[in-house]
Amino acid sequence: MRPTTLLELADKHGVHLPEALTGAEPPKLRATDERGWFRFQRLYDMARSCLRDAEDIQRLVREAAEEDIRDGSGWLEIQVDPTSYAPRLGGLIPALEIILDAVDTASRETGLGMRVLIAANRMKHPLDARTLARLAVRYADRGIVGFGLSNDERRGMARDFDRAFAIAREGGLLAAPHGGELTGPASVRDCLDDLRASRIGHGVRAAEDPRLLRKLAEKGITCEVCPASNVALGVYEKPEDVPLRTLYEAGVPMALGADDPLLFGSRLAAQYDLARRHHGFTDAELADLARQSVRGSAAPEGTKAKLLAGVDDWLTGPAA
Repeated sequence: MRPTTLLELADKHGVHLPEALTGAEPPKLRATDERGWFRFQRLYDMARSCLRDAEDIQRLVREAAEEDIRDGSGWLEIQVDPTSYAPRLGGLIPALEIILDAVDTASRETGLGMRVLIAANRMKHPLDARTLARLAVRYADRGIVGFGLSNDERRGMARDFDRAFAIAREGGLLAAPHGGELTGPASVRDCLDDLRASRIGHGVRAAEDPRLLRKLAEKGITCEVCPASNVALGVYEKPEDVPLRTLYEAGVPMALGADDPLLFGSRLAAQYDLARRHHGFTDAELADLARQSVRGSAAPEGTKAKLLAGVDDWLTGPAA
């Protein structure tokens, strides 16, 4: 969400925002302890509470598409937990349909390819996740391509959600749980072994285990790496501490992403800039990262070919 949009929606619905969300700078966050994570989650929930009707959802999704296009993206996958919006949007199914309609409209009007991953919440009961997985499969023909698992890794064991992920996989959806952010390599292994993940949200802590890195590389498991998020949440102290080089040189595919631009203060292109400035990635290596993100996506093969050709054009063109 754009910061200006947050302020306008809060005013529209009479929501009083904390000072951390009304300043010009992104809030100071450190989520590596329980108190810090609670503060992050509270701000996240406060921002989300400003989305109260279908018009708000449509605006949010369209603006997300516009921002990604501005940063050079040709394909956007949004991860969402519709249960968060269900109480204000008439229930779980109406909320999901509003979100999918918004994505379809934004994609059609902006020309940006867009799809949705449904995310279950680790903090809720695994039976809730199964309900979401069944719903995700049911709406696969409406633009849902994957199933995820979000929130604090320190709560809820991955294996508790194995049945939900089995339902999603059997329905043809990509398995993309979060792992290896707030906790170490074991969290990534659990996602691979218990949930049979084909993509990992974050996954950066895998850098601490060479054997795990080899496994990710051999299986071609893409890690959705968000460098600015890692620093903002205190996973790493400085941008140069994020193990981009370690993952890259181990052959682990990555898809750079912005995670939550509202709270972390930077969008997609800024992640590539961070890779260049703090890790010395060359144009050729940045192009390789972009290709990895395309290959790790759920985009149709024709779209992937077009996007990969665009990366090649960037690398060989005068702007490179």
